[in-house]
Amino acid sequence: MRRARHARWAACAVAGALAAGACGGGVSGAGGAGVLTSSWADPQNPLEPSNTNEVQGGKVLDMIFRGLKRYNPRTAEAENMLAESIVTSDSRNFTVTVKDGWKFSNGEPVTARSFVDAWNYGAGLRNNQKNAYFFGYIEGYDKVHPDSGPQTADTLSGLKVTGPRTFTVRLGQTFSSFPDTLGYNAFAPLPRAFFTDHAAWLSRPVGNGPYLIDSYTKGSAMALRKWDAYPGPDPARNVGVTLLVYTDNNTAYTDVLAGNLDLVDDVPAAQLKNVRTDLDGRYINTPAGILQTLAFPYYDPEWNTSGARKVRTGLSMAINRKQITRTIFRGTRTPATDWTSPVLGVDGGFQAGLCGHACEYDPVQAKKLIEEGGGIPGGGLKITYNADMGSHKQWVDAVCNSVNNALGNDRACVGNPVGTYADFRNQISRHRMSGPFRAGWQMDYPLIQNFLQPLYYTGASSNDGQWSDRRFDRLVDQANAETDTARAIALFQRAEGVVRDNMAAIPLWYQNGSAGYSARLSHVALNPFSVPVYNEIKVG
Repeated sequence: MRRARHARWAACAVAGALAAGACGGGVSGAGGAGVLTSSWADPQNPLEPSNTNEVQGGKVLDMIFRGLKRYNPRTAEAENMLAESIVTSDSRNFTVTVKDGWKFSNGEPVTARSFVDAWNYGAGLRNNQKNAYFFGYIEGYDKVHPDSGPQTADTLSGLKVTGPRTFTVRLGQTFSSFPDTLGYNAFAPLPRAFFTDHAAWLSRPVGNGPYLIDSYTKGSAMALRKWDAYPGPDPARNVGVTLLVYTDNNTAYTDVLAGNLDLVDDVPAAQLKNVRTDLDGRYINTPAGILQTLAFPYYDPEWNTSGARKVRTGLSMAINRKQITRTIFRGTRTPATDWTSPVLGVDGGFQAGLCGHACEYDPVQAKKLIEEGGGIPGGGLKITYNADMGSHKQWVDAVCNSVNNALGNDRACVGNPVGTYADFRNQISRHRMSGPFRAGWQMDYPLIQNFLQPLYYTGASSNDGQWSDRRFDRLVDQANAETDTARAIALFQRAEGVVRDNMAAIPLWYQNGSAGYSARLSHVALNPFSVPVYNEIKVG
């Protein structure tokens, strides 16, 4: 999954409690009785579910929305939440029944129409939603979101409301795993207020999850509080959560030590050496469905040649993953050998060692391949990354040092920092990268499909570098059409082989979720997506 979002929301109700130097400098007293404070970064866009495809905005959506499915915070298994049932006889036509008794926090009931209207909105070309692609399986998507030309239909023909709590979904092809995708936030329901007064909804989003948004001040904080009337089985066990914007996770970490912050959910690499003693055991390091890669701008013709494929493979072999993960990340990263994640397991499609020698450090072969490919486009490598999360500079510098050593040229590779995550994402979205850039993928749902199709399928929502390969696309289409799970996974694995053969992106390392927290908190855990399970945390 993902990218960042932000909106211009009303004046911050907690502003009086926030210190003047809130942004990046720690905040004293923002928590209050029963309220926990947690590090955060501004999202990139308004928090519409179908327009949020990254981690920071996703954290908020996870608190204020509940969908048909929810991924178990320990196992990642897709479990029914608002879905009473999802029935199919052919893996193409589905009948969905919504549980009775659910409401939005403004009092509106959650109905079948709440889902159908939300999905139609998310799919529509005119609405320019980042996650529109997720509705591409539904019949009629080509009319509401054509590849070219104007939108010719307002609604997906494959969606029909059949009763107050029932609707049907017809897909363009069979897709046996479709129900398991419905825990992703893009498929969340929306109240009528979203459509009748869109501007007001954007100023303070209304959802159906265990928290309400009280306020947001860009660059400072978002305050959420427990929704006491939440009808679900997973209510908040705290009074609220205040998300504080930090431009440097090292500052967030030191604020936890100083008692000015309760939770930092990505412990910086520079602090890993002493984190267990610093926090007296209040540290979490757990496997997560996250892969870090270097992506490439295939819209730049110099990176989209057969020679450049050799260059990318050579660059991969120039990176000493074992040394970098051992010395910088100290057990929170593992060298990647494929393009998915070990959390999928073998049965889920994970293939340890798929990358083969191309992901092993071999400086001699690396230099040879780069030279055979015509050298690095532009004569030098600039790895672009966001500078507001402290750990990126260290590993980017280490990767460049490794590349420079392999090539015998200490100026061949340099880091290219961009001030904030939001600015970094905006440049990527506008296709302004001239060389490789940091790309982290946090799974949206625990399927091999999710590590491949959104990132590498032609025109996919998170295919930031615009890589395209007809064979890959064809294998993905075949896998999605396969009703037998094992055969579908085998086809996805073949598609992953195409990614490998082209070194479409350089896999770096699998990332664990890490977090450190204050003595005020208990029952702190990260889910398999590396996001704190905020509703389960107790304060005091």
